[in-house]
Amino acid sequence: MSEKVRKVVLAYSGGLDTSVILKWLIETYRCEVVAFTAGIGQGDDLEEVKAKALRTGAGAAYVEDLQEEFVSDYVFPILRANAAYEGWYLLGTSIARPLIASHQIKIAEKEGADAVAHGATGKGNDQVRFELTYYTLKPAIRVIAPWREWNLRSRSDLIAYAKRHGIPLPGAVEEPYSCDRNLLHSSCEGKALEDPWLPPEEGLFAMTVSPEQAPDRPVEIEIGYEGGNPVAIDGKRETPARLLAQLNRIGGENGIGRVDMVENRFVGMKSRGVYETPGGTILHVAHRAVESITMDREVMHLRDCWIPKYAELVYNGFWFSPERRMLQAAIDEAQKDVTGTARLKLYKGNCTVLGRRSEKSLYSPSHATFEADQVYEQSDASGFIKLQALRLRIRSLLRGHGLTR
Repeated sequence: MSEKVRKVVLAYSGGLDTSVILKWLIETYRCEVVAFTAGIGQGDDLEEVKAKALRTGAGAAYVEDLQEEFVSDYVFPILRANAAYEGWYLLGTSIARPLIASHQIKIAEKEGADAVAHGATGKGNDQVRFELTYYTLKPAIRVIAPWREWNLRSRSDLIAYAKRHGIPLPGAVEEPYSCDRNLLHSSCEGKALEDPWLPPEEGLFAMTVSPEQAPDRPVEIEIGYEGGNPVAIDGKRETPARLLAQLNRIGGENGIGRVDMVENRFVGMKSRGVYETPGGTILHVAHRAVESITMDREVMHLRDCWIPKYAELVYNGFWFSPERRMLQAAIDEAQKDVTGTARLKLYKGNCTVLGRRSEKSLYSPSHATFEADQVYEQSDASGFIKLQALRLRIRSLLRGHGLTR
């Protein structure tokens, strides 16, 4: 706080934390605050969020609808990579942060701001995701992270601060969870979820019905792909954001995409998260199905080796890093022929592949059949197997075990 801050762009959601931060920045730094709210499908009334920012003291407030950019430029790339952190988490919050942060930097440049701020705590991953993006896109920018500076330590402290300063409180300040939502997912953590033995209460789920309450009849859908990206549902083409929104609705009605996991945060601790990713789960399964008949074996196996590292980079906030870009380029090269259709069955929380087809299919019925064929010499397998076994036979021979035929 030794250097004067003139103007700061705040990533503003309109919730308790960022509303308090907005007022705290004005009081603490005696600076102008510009609020920025990214519309990424969180379900809020964004015009009301903007109005609240101005009422709370913001000198200016920006609201941008970024749903199409979010899905096409951020969600689809991670789906092309089949990215899932620690095998389960489809990166719904992780992938939103670099988008928000990049637009913050654009507004900071437009407004001539000398600082940016966010509402992430000093314990979580989001602080890293925001700040790695800030520093990558504008290396000299000043970053203010109130949770690492102020003496407010709890939600109760924030509520008391808001009441003292006349900040309107959201209607759900007493919710027992910390939740985040966008067009890809909904996530909840904290409070009642901090005991990993206790099951989540049904009331925390925002996008899906429980599998037990889902319809008793299965739903079948077809997802069309071109170059690794989903483009159509049941033959009807949609924009990326509308396609994902429609699959969220269909998947949510059938209880698809719930995950309850304990994950390893980048800062070092384990944390429990409960996630809903209905549309993303459907696309994850459908994409794998189309890949299975269109990707070369060795290309697929090599790409699959990269998935844990790619997911880790996104989870840890390295979206704009050269290594993520390098992996993305290789992954996208492998996606050029991933074109076709997957047929799926959705039923009470399960997403099952019923079929897959493609004009670029590498599946050859005449080679794969168990019936008589004219294209495969079964006797060729003898030499193939012996050559594969040669190093194993030599090893046994040199260790005195002898060769077996």
